[in-house]
Amino acid sequence: MRYFLVISGRKLLLAAAICAGACLAGCLAIGMGKTVTAAAAERDLPIYSVEREEKVCALTFDAAWGNEDTQQLIDILKKDDITATFFVVGEWVDKYPESVKALSDAGHEVMNHSSTHPHMTELSANQMIAEVQECNQKIEAITGVCPTLFRPPYGDYNDTVVSTMRSIDMYTIQWDVDSLDWKDPPACDIVSRVVNNAQNGSIILFHNAATNTPEALPDVIEGLKEKGFSFQPVSKLIYKDNFTMDHTGRQIPAAAQDS
Repeated sequence: MRYFLVISGRKLLLAAAICAGACLAGCLAIGMGKTVTAAAAERDLPIYSVEREEKVCALTFDAAWGNEDTQQLIDILKKDDITATFFVVGEWVDKYPESVKALSDAGHEVMNHSSTHPHMTELSANQMIAEVQECNQKIEAITGVCPTLFRPPYGDYNDTVVSTMRSIDMYTIQWDVDSLDWKDPPACDIVSRVVNNAQNGSIILFHNAATNTPEALPDVIEGLKEKGFSFQPVSKLIYKDNFTMDHTGRQIPAAAQDS
């Protein structure tokens, strides 16, 4: 009998230990889950797209390196009376001031893509501000307009990048439709990718000096128009206040959030 009681006690202790361990693990898992959820909820996101009832989108172009097709892009957009947003690097402004002026004179938005095209997440907040303000000054000196939008080079951002830009009254802009034109796919692939993926409030990414973008752009515009889309520059597409952001970086107006 004594032997039986000793074994039972050990089993009881073992069962209690297992139970306690399981409870502890469960508590830790719940705590970790709350932490992850909170972190995800508090993540500071740039604007990838905008909740809009109407079928409207924005065409954007990043200009960092070459300049061989800028005037061609201006001419294509002019034919369809489209105002686009060009995110330019300060060093590109230095090399091609006449193109910056041509873009501005044609009515397009000339916005900020940093001064030297660094990975912004590798910079301190002060360095980020210096990068952006230097580029702003170069653009404003030519166009007379100080940019209010910033697109991080390489699409590289973190919470600090977004919050630092906000501290100097800059909206951080990404995209939800990527043409991948920088990979030099055939024009038909660019057209298909953009037209098939655009939605109300999309921000569409192109690049200047991409081999097949000038060939693809007229068909992209035609395809989007056939689907009922109109076009706005990014500064007119986005909400400046009274909005929230969902987990994809889509702006939701406060009225829609409350409904």
